[in-house]
Amino acid sequence: MKKLIGIIALALAGSLSAMAQTTDHMDRIEVCKQNYHTLFGGEALTGQGTDPEMMDILQKFIFGEVFQTGNLSLKQREMITCVALATMQTLPQLKAHAGAALNVGVTPEELREVMYLTAPFIGFPKMLNAVATVNEVFKERGFSLFLEKQGKVTEKTRHETGKNIQDKLYPGGIASAMAGLPGDMGKEVERFLTDYFFGEIYSRGALDLHTRELLGYCILTTLEAESQLHSHYHGNINAGNTPETLTAAVIQCLPYIGFPAAVKALRIIKEEYAKPVPAENNLVRLSKITVDPSQLDAYNAFLKEEIEASMRLEPGVLTLYATAEKDVPHKVTILEIYADCAAYESHLKTPHFQKYKQGTLSMVKELELVDVKPLIPGLKIK
Repeated sequence: MKKLIGIIALALAGSLSAMAQTTDHMDRIEVCKQNYHTLFGGEALTGQGTDPEMMDILQKFIFGEVFQTGNLSLKQREMITCVALATMQTLPQLKAHAGAALNVGVTPEELREVMYLTAPFIGFPKMLNAVATVNEVFKERGFSLFLEKQGKVTEKTRHETGKNIQDKLYPGGIASAMAGLPGDMGKEVERFLTDYFFGEIYSRGALDLHTRELLGYCILTTLEAESQLHSHYHGNINAGNTPETLTAAVIQCLPYIGFPAAVKALRIIKEEYAKPVPAENNLVRLSKITVDPSQLDAYNAFLKEEIEASMRLEPGVLTLYATAEKDVPHKVTILEIYADCAAYESHLKTPHFQKYKQGTLSMVKELELVDVKPLIPGLKIK
């Protein structure tokens, strides 16, 4: 990733450095060969074909460098690639990557849903072109085109279902953006968004909500839809995706859409990521822990290491303040304050938290998590 982030940082005059990850990478040629074989079943870097020089550059960059950037699975990467190619209507490449997606575990139902998801963003005609291309792959693989239906709503439930999803991801909707249209037709557009986009498309099966939001962000990145990228950043956070996942997804799009479109989306992520989270979004919790007294010193060492790493490395961890009762030191209470739910979910996946969790399993005898509401939101601990 260091190489790729270095390139992007030059384009942004260093503005993305705060979000760069610094994992060491394997040799890009070997990784390229491994990934290419897994995806397509063939061999990369063969020197064959009508333009072997460009294929060498392309394959090493995409499958050897980009595929090592961020913590995305091969399955996620291929769904992202397919949705970007469908959006651009580069159908021959979509056909190749649809096959690769199936090779790495994307089910036919999931792949079709990825195509259906594009309809509200690029329109029905282009979506149908993409579906027809994927159907060709299904036929060649011997899959039935009549897959299990994934629709979850009826005429009576589509509005309520859509409103529930919309309110979770985008509280307030788009009323202000549509106000003032001639004939007051903005209300119709608002209803279309609720009933069709969220009610009929986002509620479907096969793909979960956070995957739909992540792929939606990749479609908007491909379209360079700047205004929607700002709002969908927050929709992704509300769906449970982390800023790191969003960044990796945009970088996964980069070889297919080019640097200008990818850099625009990365700048927006950087801008939104840098904004302070409203205090009312903070997740505040008391962790009440009873430790085996005979293992208290070892537990405290694990806890100290975990808290120091969390406070140093995670911007979304605002406070981890550990205390022990004076007369009963194996009774530990930790005040935990996170910027929001997404920051908390991200925290649980970090290596330092996992080390603490696994290392203290035999030491913790009781654990009670109590969610609390601050009486003075945003009050800082001096």
